[in-house]
Amino acid sequence: MAHFDRFTVMEWIVFSLLSNCALYLLSIGLYIFIDRSCPKKKIQQEDFPITQSDIYLSFLTVLLNTIVMLLAVYLWKMGWIVIREFTTVFASIAEIICIIIVMDFLMFVFHYFAHLPVVYQLLHHKHHEHSSTNYLSLFVLHPFETLGFGLLMITLFLSYDFSLISISVYLFINLIWGTIGHLNREFFPSWADHLYLGTTKFHNKHHVNEGCNFGFYTTIWDRVFRTYKN
Repeated sequence: MAHFDRFTVMEWIVFSLLSNCALYLLSIGLYIFIDRSCPKKKIQQEDFPITQSDIYLSFLTVLLNTIVMLLAVYLWKMGWIVIREFTTVFASIAEIICIIIVMDFLMFVFHYFAHLPVVYQLLHHKHHEHSSTNYLSLFVLHPFETLGFGLLMITLFLSYDFSLISISVYLFINLIWGTIGHLNREFFPSWADHLYLGTTKFHNKHHVNEGCNFGFYTTIWDRVFRTYKN
């Protein structure tokens, strides 16, 4: 953390932009690799076509994620966000699980309200143009949605002093889970449903039937609020 503390404003801007570009390319590369190597049949017959507008919107999403990261850095520099450098393995695992469960709930609520008719037409409709999915679907979001998801994370990190490793692992899981969730092939084994995991099929069904499966990492909250469909 001491090394990061010496970064200039310009170095933070460059670092944040390059980090988010790398995560963007990692997501696309992972999607293409799994799609080409996975022997399972496609969930839907055709992937949603890549359009020029979606490419531009995905670039905007990367830019906005960079801005969210810079906001988090500013709050850290000002002492509002406190990040611990050292922790035990057990504490890290507990923190990661906690972040996932709490963020899953916050994102469930955010996603549910995004499907209210007025909000849906203003914000969420563009994402659901992808009735099937492709490697850009994760990044095809209204700017307010991107900022909203980012602010949910920042709010959680303001509320508790998580460790650097816990935050880093969570952000990596978030990217991987989002990528896998928007595949057009079921990545998870069939028994994953019994573990209440938010599988590829689980989220794909949401793109087909918009009134169900609002969760992200798990199916817990959909089961609790009776919006789950297998």
